[in-house]
Amino acid sequence: MESKVVWKGGMAFTGSSDSGYLIPLDAKKKAGGQDMGFQPLQLFAIGLVGCTGMDVISILKKKRQEVTEFEVSAQIELAEEHPKVFTKILIGYKVTGKNLDREAVERAVELSETRYCPAQAMLEKAAEINHKIIIEEAD
Repeated sequence: MESKVVWKGGMAFTGSSDSGYLIPLDAKKKAGGQDMGFQPLQLFAIGLVGCTGMDVISILKKKRQEVTEFEVSAQIELAEEHPKVFTKILIGYKVTGKNLDREAVERAVELSETRYCPAQAMLEKAAEINHKIIIEEAD
């Protein structure tokens, strides 16, 4: 895997990977940017919730769970001093569906956390990671 950024002036960059997709990066105005793109740490967080989200939905499909909506979020605490690394992460899984089996959902989350998600495996070496699961019945 290869990733790169190309400077566009100020604090702006365009990021890309070998997939060919482009993503804008920039800093907040108070840091000299124009706030016209993602900040690098935001991409770490999106990578984390995207990684575990893809694992969990894949596992739930294999378990034949009827998911109608699915959302994964992360609440992240940063160190107060530089480098302001992630110190605590709470990953929230909100699963909506018909006749969902709580044990199946919990097992899917557990498998993502302990076996499949490399983003979580890397970040847990630096930060405390916890999770919460909300299951709602679809109308």
